[in-house]
Amino acid sequence: MSVVLEQIFQVGFLAAIIRIATPLAFATLGEMFSERAGVLNLGIEGIMLLCAMTGFTATSLSGSLWLGVLVAVLTGMLMGALHALFTVVLGLSQHVCGIGVTLFSSGLAYFLYRLIFGQQSVPPAIKGFQTLPIPVLSDIPVLGSAVFNQFTLVYMAIIAIPLAAFVLYRTPWGLSVRMVGENPRAADSAGVSVIATRFQAVILGGALMGLAGAFLSMAQFNAFTFGVVSGRGWVAIALVVFGRWDPWRSAGAALLFAFVDALQLRMQASGLGHIPYEAFLMLPFIFTIVAMAFMSRNAVAPSALLKPFRREER
Repeated sequence: MSVVLEQIFQVGFLAAIIRIATPLAFATLGEMFSERAGVLNLGIEGIMLLCAMTGFTATSLSGSLWLGVLVAVLTGMLMGALHALFTVVLGLSQHVCGIGVTLFSSGLAYFLYRLIFGQQSVPPAIKGFQTLPIPVLSDIPVLGSAVFNQFTLVYMAIIAIPLAAFVLYRTPWGLSVRMVGENPRAADSAGVSVIATRFQAVILGGALMGLAGAFLSMAQFNAFTFGVVSGRGWVAIALVVFGRWDPWRSAGAALLFAFVDALQLRMQASGLGHIPYEAFLMLPFIFTIVAMAFMSRNAVAPSALLKPFRREER
């Protein structure tokens, strides 16, 4: 235990927490926007996987990291639009369509990857994003080297949190999103297009999920594997509830999950060989289940979540 504590109180541990939290923050914010508009997106796991693959492929073929990020974001927006078409426009079951999007996106990712790269004994890799220290700020003791010596996408995630809060609470569009998620009839009576607003929110959510997938394959691992997402999409759905559909709380929930995940990695490296490593891998997900069990009791979801809007019905 002393070895574990010694590793925790290191700059590298804090830096690892921030890196692990980055894709979770992107994905959680994306899911939050979608759910605040009244649309549950269970396609997040497959969308992240497909975006990780398309971003990695675009970078591998072009040599441009930012082109890969752009392709990943566009892929996420496209899959978000597909989910919105089924759930918002056609009013189909959000649960069924979300699972369908995950299965379709996952299968498409596997198929395209095999089609483009074949079955290689050594998986292809790319030269991913490198850490970019911010002058002056990176020289701050402990906090500087952990927070301000990160990948560019990490800085984007940090900026995205207050930006999401500003958009959601301080802009007319954010007010529209909250209105259509709480009372779409009242929003429609006030002249707000419920269909268009929900469509936009789901597409925005897909774009953020695309950034999450791009980070995994182009910064954290610099390669694409079929287990690159490893359930992070499902965790993001739980973190939205844990964060009570608020950008700041959801980001805090992502950091808390990242802390447990980074801790289990340190515990694996601490030499506790008599404990199977699978026991450590379970810790973040057990934490998520326990946190959900306690937090979901008092969590109040948007009133119109899962409810399709049909203008002709009263």
